[in-house]
Amino acid sequence: MASNDYYSSFPGGNNPASRPQPPQHTPSAQSLQSISPVTSPFDDANRYDNNPRHDYSSTAHLTHTQTGVSSAYSDTAYHGNDQAHPYNNRYDSPPAAAQHDPFADQNAIPLQQHGKMGAHPAAAGVYQMDPEGRPREKRKKKKGWFSGRVTWVVYILTTIQIGVFIGEIIKNGVLTGTPIQIKPNFNIMIGPSPYVLINMGARYQPCMHYVEAVLDGNISLWPCPNTTTSDSTCSLSDLCGMGGVPDQPVGLKWEDRKTKPDQEPDQWWRFITPIFLHAGLIHIGFNMLLQLTLGRDMEKEIGPLRFALVYFASGIFGFVLGGNYAAEGISSVGASGSLFGILALVMLDLLYNWSTRRSPVKDLLFLLLDIAISFVLGLLPGLDNFSHIGGFLMGFVLGICILHSPQALRQRIGVDEPPYAPANQNPDSSSAPGLQKFVKQPVGFFKGRKPFWWAWWLVRAALLVVVFVGFILLLRNFYEWRNGCSWCHHLTCLPIKTGNTTWCDIGNIKPTTAAASQPTATSAPVRLLF
Repeated sequence: MASNDYYSSFPGGNNPASRPQPPQHTPSAQSLQSISPVTSPFDDANRYDNNPRHDYSSTAHLTHTQTGVSSAYSDTAYHGNDQAHPYNNRYDSPPAAAQHDPFADQNAIPLQQHGKMGAHPAAAGVYQMDPEGRPREKRKKKKGWFSGRVTWVVYILTTIQIGVFIGEIIKNGVLTGTPIQIKPNFNIMIGPSPYVLINMGARYQPCMHYVEAVLDGNISLWPCPNTTTSDSTCSLSDLCGMGGVPDQPVGLKWEDRKTKPDQEPDQWWRFITPIFLHAGLIHIGFNMLLQLTLGRDMEKEIGPLRFALVYFASGIFGFVLGGNYAAEGISSVGASGSLFGILALVMLDLLYNWSTRRSPVKDLLFLLLDIAISFVLGLLPGLDNFSHIGGFLMGFVLGICILHSPQALRQRIGVDEPPYAPANQNPDSSSAPGLQKFVKQPVGFFKGRKPFWWAWWLVRAALLVVVFVGFILLLRNFYEWRNGCSWCHHLTCLPIKTGNTTWCDIGNIKPTTAAASQPTATSAPVRLLF
């Protein structure tokens, strides 16, 4: 029978209250907050394309959209042909001004709740409707490197870093005759000579400031970038390159270094350039794999500006921390300090949105295992744990300052926050991000805030001040005070002795007993970042 006859055959006729309702579908409970888009290795949820023509609401009733497109939850059953009342007996019919919505009660088909922060029903696999009221087929969201929002920062950084590595190989081939280091020893990372890396901008303390062992040992001869032997016949300026450094004063003692500040090496940019350098194919392969997975997902969530800020701040802070406490003869390259800052953001995102993740415990164990393995590897000769630690600390602090507040705190203070940069934001939407609201109404932005909100923002401001002051103090210590740390070397090496060399002594500059003093060769003159 027709649908209108079916309803009329029950007691009460056309009384909406007496009609039997379609079977209810009880969706799983969903958080009212946004679900983090950072992918997890344990998350296999299917996502589907959004339809910007629909205006979805989390209310208990359904209305016809202004564009005339039926709701995503419209009835798909056959209905009688009523010319006088074309919307009769349809779930998506627009109620009249004085007519009670027959499906505004608890017996109606419930809408699945979605987040306030741009969550879309299509993300949960809900059918969408075409203009004729027919359900569209489910379509899986297109996946690929260039699907959705393009992560320009990650792509640009990766392109530059790969291009620089190709330049390293070419320069090593021009200077030494082979694209990778073979003599005097083989580079196990399958890459250029460490002296070529120093010449191209690795963090190397003798090129950046006075070193006590260099002045007191009266060292004047250094390895050449094109050397394939252990001979040292070049000046420090030749080794450093990049415009060179002033000639080192002969006979100047460490205590009198402030009397000749104009002759001090000053290549400060070596805190930045190592981010783009890598020691070999294995080194850059590991870093780019992490950058194109977790880094790309994080940029999609927080946007390019926040991502770039954390990336460079973490990398620079890691190299500054290593410059203060690593061995002065160790040069360091790699983007792992920056990537450890991104790992800190991923961990914060997991902790902030714990209840919305499918397998939060597994995700946390996966991250902790990754961090632990990297830290243990950093204890081996040739790896720099100080940059790992510094990058992670900077990323953690900046993450607290720039990420949205934790979900539990937002629920407690009754405040929801917009997404960082919505991928499918309606251009007609009147909702403005918090920064825009602050710019438009700076006084009104703080009105009505609860004590927990103020307490959390005070914590954020205090952490930002602490990390900024710490960065300034580390720079002052690197260039002026030179205060060391007697136990910090245990964070980057193990007290293991191989032959006549202890791992923790690798990289210390020592003059030879020959007439032409020079730094002693070490088994790992370049410290890598993984």
